[in-house]
Amino acid sequence: MLCAIYCRLSREDEDKHKDESESIQNQKSILVRYAVEQGWDIFDLYCDEDYSGVDANRPAFKRMLKDAEAKKFKIILCKTQSRFTRDMELVEKYIHGKFLLWGIRFVAVADNVDTDVRGNKKARQINGLINEWYLEDLSENIRMVFDDKRKKGQYIGGFPIYGYKKDPDDKNKLKIDEAAAPVVRQIFDWYLAGNGTQHIARMLNEQGIDNPTVHKQKLGLGNVNASSGPVCNAGLWNKMTVSRILHNEMYCGVMVQGRTKKVSYKSKVKIAMPEAAWYRVEGTHEAIIEPELFQHVQEVLGRHGKSDKTGTYHPLSGLVRCADCGSTMCKATNSANLQYLRCRLSVESGNQRCSRHSIRLDRLIELVTERLREYIIEWYRLGDMARFEQKDRQEGKKALEARIAELKRQIGQRNAALRQLYLDRASGQIDEEQFREFRQDFTEEKETLMQQRDRAAAELAKLAVDQDDKQGGLVERIEELLELKNPSREMFQLAVAQIEIGERRRDTGEQAVRIRWRF
Repeated sequence: MLCAIYCRLSREDEDKHKDESESIQNQKSILVRYAVEQGWDIFDLYCDEDYSGVDANRPAFKRMLKDAEAKKFKIILCKTQSRFTRDMELVEKYIHGKFLLWGIRFVAVADNVDTDVRGNKKARQINGLINEWYLEDLSENIRMVFDDKRKKGQYIGGFPIYGYKKDPDDKNKLKIDEAAAPVVRQIFDWYLAGNGTQHIARMLNEQGIDNPTVHKQKLGLGNVNASSGPVCNAGLWNKMTVSRILHNEMYCGVMVQGRTKKVSYKSKVKIAMPEAAWYRVEGTHEAIIEPELFQHVQEVLGRHGKSDKTGTYHPLSGLVRCADCGSTMCKATNSANLQYLRCRLSVESGNQRCSRHSIRLDRLIELVTERLREYIIEWYRLGDMARFEQKDRQEGKKALEARIAELKRQIGQRNAALRQLYLDRASGQIDEEQFREFRQDFTEEKETLMQQRDRAAAELAKLAVDQDDKQGGLVERIEELLELKNPSREMFQLAVAQIEIGERRRDTGEQAVRIRWRF
């Protein structure tokens, strides 16, 4: 009778040699001797080294299953069931499913597993559960180690972000890359000067500055993207790369990790985590960008407007809207080379859904500047620079914390129920149909609870923002604007929340301009 011998060694196993480990040799020796003693002829030996037992894409494993389906042998022989797989789903799919249809007998020598032995199925299922729990516990232990490092502000990424390099004395610390850091500072300066991300990328390319991928390659870090040739994207910057740099808080000395996580230790798929679940530790490395400057850039990004064909923004870009329909006001230039703003919905609908609400840009800038100057003068006359409303959010915070604790308790209950469900199935207390029905119910309930927990955590994070510090910083910056001789986009973005333009009255020529300030 022909048998196939399967051996596997995971990355976590020890005593490896360069080509083939001693453990693999021992598995082969034990299994070949056992096959000879049983009088079985060996069809082939299938070996996977450096592969996890939960991985269903092992090359030798897949080749063996293909040969099994083609009925090239009658027996699959392993040292233990865990060498074949540690995944309970694969146990059920093949050992208790397809192998029966293909006429394949599965034997694991050390576990006394034999699908030809009646009453052996429960033992195999229990073995499968134990093997899967082992992987789950191992994954959880590794995750806990990584989470502990994240909590301490230790960098655990494979490669540092552009502008930094790993400390040669401590791979979990970051040091400034003196070659790249000035480029990061220039990007922030250019953006606050009114340049869009596309225009910034163009300027970097014109200066011949390598993009982060090429810079990393020249430092000998990482592999070249095979799909893009020897130099990724010819070393060119793009607006997405610039945007990621502008949004990354790590540039102001804050270690931010845990933005994504794997959906399961069985899968490589990652999901984005809510900001409240990120690991954020301040002061872990030297800042390239001052925190106040970074925060101001985030505020400007939040009110991002549309750049013109040159990639630059007018000073009020992103702040002006139609008072009637709420559409943004787009810039245009008339035959006299005068710039003016008009309702975007009016332009796109041919004045069918809204009217033009047209206003000259230079006059609007002058009007907003004058009103801002009046406020600043009034503030100084009164000598009161702290008129900011403060709300007591303590009750809301306590309610959210209690809600999150309750949701975590309920999630724990569903986890326990799922574990018990596997045991009930293994012991025969419930059949396969009941198991699948209960598992689906518990899993759906758990996912719903986790979504509710994440939403509550996000709300709690918003309440935790220190509003006083933000507003205090705003006052300090406004003090710099007293002169307002040449107002810049940065000034307006700092002080103005939104400007609403009404339609000009034909009888009087008056036009309402409503300004909502950020103070």
